[in-house]
Amino acid sequence: MYIYDTFTQTKKELKNPGRKILKLFVCGPTVYDYSHIGHARTYIVFDAFVKYLRSQKFNVFYLQNITDVDDKIITRAKERKINPLSLAREFEKKYLGDIKKLKITSVNKYARASEHINEIQKQIKTLIKNGFAYQTKSGVYFEVKKFKDYGKLSKQNLNELKSGTRIESEKDKKNVLDFALWKTHEASDIINQKLNKQKFIITKSGEPLWQSPWGWGRPGWHIEDTAITEKYLGAQYDIHGGGNDLKFPHHEAEIAQQESASGKKPLVKVWMHTGFLLVEGEKMSKSLNNFITINDFLKNHSPEVLRLMVLFNHYRSPFNYTEHMAEQTEKSLKTITDFFTKLEFVASKKINTSKLNLKDALNDFENNFYQGLEDDFNTPKALASIFDFISTLQKTIWQITPKQSKDIKKSLEIKLKNFDISFKSAKIPVKITDLTKKREICRESKQFIQSDALRKEIEMLGYLLEDTPLGPYVRKNF
Repeated sequence: MYIYDTFTQTKKELKNPGRKILKLFVCGPTVYDYSHIGHARTYIVFDAFVKYLRSQKFNVFYLQNITDVDDKIITRAKERKINPLSLAREFEKKYLGDIKKLKITSVNKYARASEHINEIQKQIKTLIKNGFAYQTKSGVYFEVKKFKDYGKLSKQNLNELKSGTRIESEKDKKNVLDFALWKTHEASDIINQKLNKQKFIITKSGEPLWQSPWGWGRPGWHIEDTAITEKYLGAQYDIHGGGNDLKFPHHEAEIAQQESASGKKPLVKVWMHTGFLLVEGEKMSKSLNNFITINDFLKNHSPEVLRLMVLFNHYRSPFNYTEHMAEQTEKSLKTITDFFTKLEFVASKKINTSKLNLKDALNDFENNFYQGLEDDFNTPKALASIFDFISTLQKTIWQITPKQSKDIKKSLEIKLKNFDISFKSAKIPVKITDLTKKREICRESKQFIQSDALRKEIEMLGYLLEDTPLGPYVRKNF
């Protein structure tokens, strides 16, 4: 299998490590608000990726962090006048609920930043000792100019780098690009605050603070991730994933921190980044009224629609969400559902012989499907092979044997399981079945007027009837 590495801008071979564990880390959410379909895109991609690797006998350990200490959380908590960690727990619970609905079940470990303060402080101490960090009145900062390779992931020159989002602008930093490892707090806001059972305090202004060698404070954003990955994955690991928007400055900072702390290079073998999300051609924003949460999406569509829609697009490409796309994906799901229903219909018939040789078609399908996934996890190509296969078989569906039907169904189920997309044929109500039987009796006795009337009645009830060589086939009219 080959995966595109953002760092080298080449496809790298991903070999099965055998008994060894393939270690994967993906940046998790900052839990201050509802998760949106942009988050879902990244997490669905890596969920499907891990499930595919495991189906190919890779032993994967998938780690994801939960950013529960952050400026955005503190700001939102102040607005609602509640404890910032209580707010974080509230939205962490909502996030985990959303991804459960989306069948994202491949993550082995969710690690909260607030539960790894000791690891964070340990890594900061190492960076200071190694000469890559310095202390000021406002906190401890990573000195970017000391790390000569800063900017190597995003292919930016250190002298030309501009301050990106979430880069702090404290006046006592040596350089505007230096970023906070630890943010200290004014003593006046700490007086008379009691240490709780979790060994932190909440200040009068509503910030969570922990004791440290540099005074009361809280961790910076970037250091949370590397402290967590070093604990569970070590100083070096296999794959780091995340959205393309995190490449700079977040992922650059992670490389700088971990490689400076451990002295080992590279931090990871492969960097995987998902493309940007647009909504109807525009950046998703609350101000544009096009902000779509996972919860809102699922009010109108099934989880399978979002999973399939995401996987119809290559993970590295920009993803332009439109409602039309969602509707077309619904139709694609119905195409598969109808095909599965036909296969079960054929399987229920007593036909033992067929002149159709499906061996070549089945082999071609298998090859095209796996070639797609093995080439940079090209899910659009893999899914196209499924729909091409279905389209080909639709022409001769009534000529296959029950055994062929079962073999085809099993093959499709195995492929779709990689994406955690399952289908069940729609059950036909007893009333519709009875009407279909009555119509058959009328047809056999050449009572065509009554037969046509029964067909119309079936259609009025929301079902379509097709006369086939195997008998009447009835399905829901989607």
